[in-house]
Amino acid sequence: MTSVALLGVKGGPAIKPGSNMPTSVLVQIAGRTILVDAGLGVTRGICDQGVDLREVDLVLITHLHSDHYLELGAFFHTAWVGGLSRPIPVIGPTGLGAFWAGFQAAMASDISLRVEDEGRCDFAALAQLSALQDGVVLDEGGLKISAMRNVHPPIDESYALCFEAEGRKIVLSGDTTYFDGMIDFADGADLLVHEVLLEEGVDALCASLGVPDGRLKRHLLRSHTSATDVGRIATAAGVKHLTLNHFVPGADPNLTDDIWADVVRQTWQGPLTLGQDGMKIDIP
Repeated sequence: MTSVALLGVKGGPAIKPGSNMPTSVLVQIAGRTILVDAGLGVTRGICDQGVDLREVDLVLITHLHSDHYLELGAFFHTAWVGGLSRPIPVIGPTGLGAFWAGFQAAMASDISLRVEDEGRCDFAALAQLSALQDGVVLDEGGLKISAMRNVHPPIDESYALCFEAEGRKIVLSGDTTYFDGMIDFADGADLLVHEVLLEEGVDALCASLGVPDGRLKRHLLRSHTSATDVGRIATAAGVKHLTLNHFVPGADPNLTDDIWADVVRQTWQGPLTLGQDGMKIDIP
């Protein structure tokens, strides 16, 4: 069965009582279990899908904003103490190696103690890091994964991902503002999972976070895709199913599901799902 599980659907790293968790996605396709991004709560989210952490075959990190890789080290450590002994490929932007080295340095006492006292395997070797770049990321066993650099200023290395196998096509937008390239990249997809921003909620979000000087607002508006533009992309690409993810704002109770859907419906009339933490979408 091909499926996409939304482990967290909130845009941004901050959480509060009642909010969703930051964005991570679990893709199961062509017999592979692939983790895309590792935001806060990802380890629990994988387990809640009934998936053993040791079953993850590949990790892809779309870009280096903390809500997309904050828990990568903890994921590996938790899998390690749970019996992980084989390396997992981790493909991500430049700089991810520094994070991996820093996590090991921060946890050096615990890691060395567990190796010596409990007989654990070498921790450092568990993550096999390589660089994420435009083009084909993997093409084997009937599965093709492609990456496309999107537009998420000021970050330069930020990517959308496409998974193709057994006649199915799944596209994850990553964090991005609107640009025409996403239409071609998502062309004919069975499922497009796209980030979404509701402009009317941005001022309240900035005020709630105590950053009223305009810089956060400017970042959000230039780096994310408005709800109407998300619908416009899905329509132009002719996708079969659109799912909203990485909601910005992601913790405003005044922005009901109906409000989000009504704005997207201005430009998209096809099947629409508003993502929720833990939601699993099967691809028929």
